[in-house]
Amino acid sequence: MRNMVYLPPEHLVMEKRALSPGTDPHPDPAAQARLERSRAIFLEGVGHFEAGRLEPARDCFEQALRLAPGRPSLLGNLGITLFHLRRWEEAMPLLRQALAADPANVEAWTCLGLACEAVGRWQEADDALGKALEIAPAQAALWLARGGCRLRLGRTEDAMRDFDKAVEVAPQFGRAWSARGSLLRELGRREEAGLCFEKAIALGEDPELHAWFLAAVRDGAAPPKTPRRYVEGLFDDYSADFDSHLLGPLKYRGHETLLRPLLQAGRHFRSVLDLGCGTGLCGKLLQGRADGIDGLDVSRAMLEQARRTGAYRELIHDDLESFLAAATRQDDLVVAADVFGYLGDLEGVFRSTARILRPGGLLAFTVEVSPFREEVKLLPSLRHAHSEPYLRRIASSSGLRWREVRRGALRQDQDNPVEALYVYLERG
Repeated sequence: MRNMVYLPPEHLVMEKRALSPGTDPHPDPAAQARLERSRAIFLEGVGHFEAGRLEPARDCFEQALRLAPGRPSLLGNLGITLFHLRRWEEAMPLLRQALAADPANVEAWTCLGLACEAVGRWQEADDALGKALEIAPAQAALWLARGGCRLRLGRTEDAMRDFDKAVEVAPQFGRAWSARGSLLRELGRREEAGLCFEKAIALGEDPELHAWFLAAVRDGAAPPKTPRRYVEGLFDDYSADFDSHLLGPLKYRGHETLLRPLLQAGRHFRSVLDLGCGTGLCGKLLQGRADGIDGLDVSRAMLEQARRTGAYRELIHDDLESFLAAATRQDDLVVAADVFGYLGDLEGVFRSTARILRPGGLLAFTVEVSPFREEVKLLPSLRHAHSEPYLRRIASSSGLRWREVRRGALRQDQDNPVEALYVYLERG
């Protein structure tokens, strides 16, 4: 997951250089007056910025720039202010113009790099953050941000060096220890990853989230579900590239494999609930086979992608378990394609689903197969695996009849197929 770094205004030192009236020994009085007026407005904008009043600061810098076009100090400060307003696309050209005239402006390099990172321009972000670090190498947050960009570029070793540098520069920077631990976990260096997560917890990072990270790399009791903060942030961040990455490098076809038997049977459904609908892969397949399809997801960004498919009657932003526990709807089909990996204990989900299914209604879902003796196992991938005996037991206790189970690949993980169970339960 991308490590976004938004530096608060107090971390950026605004330029307070007076605007030069020019070198003409006989300046035009009107031009001189414009420059003096621009200078006064510029300094007023600096005051607003330092007080955290970003919109008035932007107004002042824009006014000053109209009076003195092309001034690097104005271009830079307006670009920095727009960055803090998260108006990335507007900020970038101004920052580039400022840097062309003043390449030593570390604040402008910083904001340009972080703005590029925010819109997914990873190489440009890497380049700009590198310039900032050449000038000010003691900024741990920038080493962390550049490491995140390099991960996106597939430069794992470079990313690790940046994370190492972040914790070297600022040993008390908990987020850097967390990022370093996450990369070590992905590299299979579980013991080292665990030490990083322990360090992050000791430095005050989210204890629930990092206890879950720790449980994924060490044997022992695991939390019953993935923390919502992680899932929501992961998929909000992942939404724009989700389909291309999932269907491309990961070779995911779980939604097609899961729904194929239902589509081949030709059954028409009155109401479908798509749990963890993501970008709408299942909804698109079921379109025309149901009177109404509703999608549920914890990620707002994913729901926006799903909305564009036109497949859904309603899209709901909520936690899966919370929504099901309070739901009063009635459905013919509940689908959960590659979703239950983010939950450990599924018993409550099964009970709630059984309650909202009409008689004869189906719950169709996938789970990764647990390679261990445990019924439920949190894997180093940060996903839960489930055993077939566990699923059969909780289905029976929830009033769901075991109709069919199939085994097959779900997706690729580092070029290895991930084995899954494709399960179909029916309410009697």
